Amino acid sequence: MKVSLIQMNSVADKGANIAEAERLIERAVAEERPDWISLPECFDFLGGSRADKFAAAEFLPGGPAYSAMQALARKHAVFIHAGSILEKPKAGESEPERIHNTTVAFDRSGAEIARYRKIHMFDVTTPDGARYHESNSFAPGRAVVTYPCEDVIVGCAICYDLRFPALFQELAARGAQLIALPAAFTQQTGKDHWEVLCRARAIETQTFFCAPAQTGVHTVGNEKRLTYGHSLVVDPWGHVIAKASDGVGIVSSRLDSALVAKVRAQIPVASHRVEFAAA
Repeated sequence: MKVSLIQMNSVADKGANIAEAERLIERAVAEERPDWISLPECFDFLGGSRADKFAAAEFLPGGPAYSAMQALARKHAVFIHAGSILEKPKAGESEPERIHNTTVAFDRSGAEIARYRKIHMFDVTTPDGARYHESNSFAPGRAVVTYPCEDVIVGCAICYDLRFPALFQELAARGAQLIALPAAFTQQTGKDHWEVLCRARAIETQTFFCAPAQTGVHTVGNEKRLTYGHSLVVDPWGHVIAKASDGVGIVSSRLDSALVAKVRAQIPVASHRVEFAAA
């Protein structure tokens, strides 16, 4: 199985972002011929005000970002893990005042095969003093999601989910052999935590770990914010086997699913897990 991760510098211009995602996917198909392609978190819109985010959000299925990725999956007969899209809540949903940060996956025919809403909200002040409060705009999901990519089970997570290992243990328990983590990690946290956390989650779950990321500057109000980039693929032993440089681009790798079974046989941590007694 060959995978390609798309590294983008999305901004508060939905049309331009979708066009760039299309360009990069077309390039990945032409140059790499992958089986599975993933975009980063919020590939369709990053930055802007709360009102801008709501205006850019779309109902799923349908909408320009969803439709563009669905069409490309069908056109090239490739799996597309569409990073995450700003999803508008439907009438009657419990929290119409907030949108969702949602991954959608398409198979080779363009059929939707998975939809995952980001569970953990990034509500922090980073070391450089920037304040992030995702829950002001985004409502968290609750469902753990996996899907089949032919012979490989893919587990879904997004960005800040990375810091919560219980989610990844659950994905592994549900059969995941590859975990996809589209992200927009900040420069401040990413330079110290990004790679070590990705490697840790791969080692703990004994899965391939594919993390396509945003890179570069986007604007929130009058504030410039910098994302870390460094999209990477980690194998089940914890080795980084592919990593993007700075800037917009593509990184690809071939994955041997037999390595997952080999590592799990060498160190069968799943069978050694102990349930703790209540205090």
